This record gives sequence, C-alpha cells and structure tokens, in this order.
Amino acid sequence: MTGSRPPAPQPLGDEVEHYWLVQRMAKATGVDLVRAVEDGLLTQDGWARIVSRCRGCTWADGCGHWLDAPVEGDRPLPDLCINRKRLAALKDAMQDPAP
Repeated sequence: MTGSRPPAPQPLGDEVEHYWLVQRMAKATGVDLVRAVEDGLLTQDGWARIVSRCRGCTWADGCGHWLDAPVEGDRPLPDLCINRKRLAALKDAMQDPAP
C-alpha cells in the first residue's frame, strides 16, 4: 500500500471546558448566543454542535491563551477558531436591521 495514512482521530476535549471556551469566545467577540437562540438564529442543537466542534479543535490551548489576554472591547474572531464562520454569521445576522 502506498501513500500516507490520514492522521488518527483525536479524542474530544472535555464538554464543560469547551462549553465555557465557546461562551468566552462568543463574549470576547461580541456574539450573544442567548439572544441568537431567542431570535431564532440558533437552535439548542446548533449550539451543541458549536460546542462539539470546539471539543475536536486542535487550537483549544491557544484559544484559552488568546481569551486570557486582556483586551478592551470586542475582538475580531481569530482565524484559528474552528467555529469562526458560524459565530461570525450569527454576529452578522444579529446586527442586520429588521426589515
């Protein structure tokens, strides 16, 4: 057999730890997850999928350090965040004025 093997799957991180990483990331970047649920932009299942994706992210340690750095105001979502696109879409949807 030729070629390289795909990397072995990594175990998922702790559910509670990653729940709080998602919460902290959302807060640091100005994404209100509770409001997103209340506005119908995010389901409970969607929220759980965001946490699950975070649990499989290889940047979790870097994320924690990034979140620990003191910064005034909202920050842009980091490029290395596995949930960057989803959180950015939620933030954009909440900023759009209602028709």
